[in-house]
Amino acid sequence: DFYSMVPMLLLATLAGYLFGAIPLAQRISHWRGVDIFAAGTRLAGSSNVRLSVGKLPGFIVLTGDFAKGVAAVLLSEYIGIDGAWILAPIAAAVAGHCKSIFSNFRGGDGVATLGGAIIAVFPVAGVVSVLAATAVSLGAQGLPYTSLLGVVFGYVTLAVLVVAFDGNSSSTVVGIGAISGIALAHALNGHRLRARYTD
Repeated sequence: DFYSMVPMLLLATLAGYLFGAIPLAQRISHWRGVDIFAAGTRLAGSSNVRLSVGKLPGFIVLTGDFAKGVAAVLLSEYIGIDGAWILAPIAAAVAGHCKSIFSNFRGGDGVATLGGAIIAVFPVAGVVSVLAATAVSLGAQGLPYTSLLGVVFGYVTLAVLVVAFDGNSSSTVVGIGAISGIALAHALNGHRLRARYTD
């Protein structure tokens, strides 16, 4: 029952936060002589690393940030967390990426970590939605708020696919929408910071 699940849920949530909090972008940038919190958008995410440090480090960070979300979900499922309860460790992983205890509660926008978690929960619909979001973001480069376009399009794709083919997971998709909104707010804040520091 619920009360017997609480200890495992708390463990999964803590582990999710710690996975998300791994300061990959900060460490890789530091090895290249860049303080990522003083460069570009001031966010420790793959986009800022790509722009401020280089394409290869950015790709490594992107892969690692995806892996954080995947790891949070897989560990949670392994210890028996499923259904809508999986949202707690997912939210914790995104929060850890945004406010890492290892980086004085600074971090990235959480979008890639959320993408990894979505793929882990919905392997087919998740891959399709993340690819859709990526395609829109890349195709809309040069336009304002490409992250907004990508996240919104990706989430709509996910919601349509899940509702159409797996109606039992609708509550999980709604929760992921709420987490996406929080991650998106951080992404948009990154855009504002980029404009401020590059003017």
